[in-house]
Amino acid sequence: MNHPLSLGAARVLYESPDHKCISFSSLVKGEGVQANQFLIIHKGHAAVIDPGGDLTYTPLTIELSKHVNLKHLDYVIASHQDPDIIASMPRWLMHTRATVVASKLWARFLPHLASSFITDRLSEDVSERLMELPDKGGNIPFGDTVIKAVPAHFLHSVGNFQFYDPVSKILFSGDMGASMSDGADSPVTDFDAHIPSMRGFHQRYMCSKRVIRLWAGMVREMDVQMIVPQHGRPFAGPEMIRRFLDWVCELDCGIDLLTQLDYRCP
Repeated sequence: MNHPLSLGAARVLYESPDHKCISFSSLVKGEGVQANQFLIIHKGHAAVIDPGGDLTYTPLTIELSKHVNLKHLDYVIASHQDPDIIASMPRWLMHTRATVVASKLWARFLPHLASSFITDRLSEDVSERLMELPDKGGNIPFGDTVIKAVPAHFLHSVGNFQFYDPVSKILFSGDMGASMSDGADSPVTDFDAHIPSMRGFHQRYMCSKRVIRLWAGMVREMDVQMIVPQHGRPFAGPEMIRRFLDWVCELDCGIDLLTQLDYRCP
């Protein structure tokens, strides 16, 4: 069974007897940027991807508790270092025994986030609870399967990862594919109509078309059935994924758009 099923604030992206992927969206109303958080459950193991900041922590843990015992959470995984990704890290360290997974470029900075939460216990084991990912990525052990950390550097962070679940064949793509649109929990059905909600974001936040094409070449060789970004709607099925990859590979963005006129002392 792999058809999304709406569960209020949660949406089941994939479900089988031993495996489930759930997306949580729009948990915070008001000034905060809309963001999606993700839970993967596999035979009693659980991992949260891009859990968000302090605004998200309480409503997210309430939702997670409906599906897993937080004391048994294996991982809190961060695609990059932005506040809407991992600013809540101190709370996860305090209230769970989860290992925090992040790029080696950012892992060394994460203890600074925990400074106001440091206790005698935490001061001794923060570093021991960080899994630092090398630039080439790797397999994160997850029961009798893995979660694959795949490189997506400069899209948009210098140390950026996406996470591929080989059971559900979902690529959790961080900011790649992000959109500023309503209905974040429903897959894109009209790609052309969806473009305006993506274009400005990708032009500003993605480094260059060259990097995008390197990333897209990797994704085309993977067995991806759904691309689920951290903001906005997912892309489900081979045709919609192909449309997105074709479009983004031709988009001038980041340094492609800069000229000397952008570098003048005011």
